[in-house]
Amino acid sequence: MEKRKLTLGHSPDPDDAFMFYGLAKGLIDDGGYDFEHILQDIQTLNERASRGELDISAISIHAYAHVCDQYALLPSGASMGDGYGPMLVAREKFSKAEIATRRIAVPGTMTSAFLALQLWLERPGERIDYTVVPFDEIFKTVNEGLADVGLIIHEGQLTFENEGLVCCEDFGVWWGRENDGLPLPLGGNVIHKRIPAPERKVISGVLERSIRYSLEHRAEAVEHSLQYARDMGIDLADKFVGMYVNELTLEYGDRGRTAELEDAPIAQQQEDTTAIRAAMASLPPDQRFAAQLFYIEGLTLAEIAEAQDVPQGTAKSRLFHARRKLKAALSGDDQ
Repeated sequence: MEKRKLTLGHSPDPDDAFMFYGLAKGLIDDGGYDFEHILQDIQTLNERASRGELDISAISIHAYAHVCDQYALLPSGASMGDGYGPMLVAREKFSKAEIATRRIAVPGTMTSAFLALQLWLERPGERIDYTVVPFDEIFKTVNEGLADVGLIIHEGQLTFENEGLVCCEDFGVWWGRENDGLPLPLGGNVIHKRIPAPERKVISGVLERSIRYSLEHRAEAVEHSLQYARDMGIDLADKFVGMYVNELTLEYGDRGRTAELEDAPIAQQQEDTTAIRAAMASLPPDQRFAAQLFYIEGLTLAEIAEAQDVPQGTAKSRLFHARRKLKAALSGDDQ
């Protein structure tokens, strides 16, 4: 019987190459599917997901709320910044106040790194002076003076000093400091809901097997990932892979399920509350703040309006839209 072909999008980076090593090399049970690996940068994958093009894809958590009507978040494949994450780098050390006035090179507006930047600066993207460049050209953009600060992702977090740059802020460190040591959700794998739920469950198992195989055969999987390791030897590549492919990648675990929404009708729609946290993290800042105040802090509508310094009608509207997006993210079978 001919195998059903599925498109699988992921980044051309050591961590993704490591994650899908077993699948790419035919070393695990593929569940009867033929996976076409499509390697593109994360911003491109986010954009393609917004158009529903790929069957399975790596995606920024920031982008998830924009595609949750089409895609379900898989229980494995997460990239979590556990005390580390996207960084702001520059040729000289800048304070937060100085960065707020500088031009920043970013790897894409749908990336979780850009969401973290907005949350850190406490302002929406339209109030930030930024320029979008491919993630692997950010060092060059900063060093040529085309931007004052660079927002770096992927292995640049380990190699920025080689480019003569200094770290102004590590968003993984900042997030943990602000959220009781929780990891920063950065990316995950999603599967299109046009695929029937029983098949989604089988495919989810295939992807989990691939990740587990790589973790159990680490040396050979890291060796495979070196072809995508820009300016990294095997030791540095192994360190980078360990940062983003680990037990949290296999399964989110308790620390990945810490969305403390007290609204039972929403929470009960999804046993694995990772999807709730993902949707919360990617709401627009004003809606996210309103949802946090209501679901986590337990504030009334009047108190939310006062905290946001807006009329109650505006606060109600923000909460309504936040709730609708949360419900959309949690609807259907997310296997």
